[in-house]
Amino acid sequence: MAEPVLSFDGVVAGYGGGDVLKGVSFDVPAGGVTCIVGPNGSGKSTLLKAVSGLVRPRLGSIVFQGENLVGRSPRRILERGIVQVPQNHSLFREMTVRQNVELGAYLVRDKRVIAERYERVAEAFPIVSERAGDKAGALSGGQQRLVEFARCLMLDPTLVVLDEPSMGLDPKTLRQMFQTVRRMNEAGRTILLVEQNARQALRLADQGVVMENGRVRLDRLRADGRGHGDAAPRRGP
Repeated sequence: MAEPVLSFDGVVAGYGGGDVLKGVSFDVPAGGVTCIVGPNGSGKSTLLKAVSGLVRPRLGSIVFQGENLVGRSPRRILERGIVQVPQNHSLFREMTVRQNVELGAYLVRDKRVIAERYERVAEAFPIVSERAGDKAGALSGGQQRLVEFARCLMLDPTLVVLDEPSMGLDPKTLRQMFQTVRRMNEAGRTILLVEQNARQALRLADQGVVMENGRVRLDRLRADGRGHGDAAPRRGP
């Protein structure tokens, strides 16, 4: 297995006085697709928020390419090359598709680089060029999701974090979405996703992680739903 690009070690985090994550430990191999599955309330989305700096762990570490992200600002984490597409649609509905996509490069100062990246994502996502001048609010849910993918690539990320990307998609758009995730991975990006459509996501993934009640129960799940060996020892409480 490839060296980890991201490592969770004993991560404890939550909201207010309650812990949602109770000692989460596993590695995300560089260049692969890691899918986190588990029942509602198991802490999956909270874990992704911790990666992006939106929730600060009380204990443990989240190490990305040698740097502990705990305590880092969301901006710093973006600058390090980690971009998250949240579960709920995040486009600005009254802005055009092009404006939304270009916002993804707000940390980039070189206009030439922004233009080059826009052309690249417009080629990869035809919806971007076809609906460039339309307001984002006029798009279907599936179309908005693809535009969100395009926007996240404007920062040329190393790690793409996806929270329930298939939520609300029809079967045709669902297949297109998974194909898009595969293309992003084949372009050299590491993918970490939480997904409700477990069987299809695990076919795509190189590694499956099962979470339950804020803990990792298994971290080498195969597409057939069976564990591959024993779960790695948990280093946290």
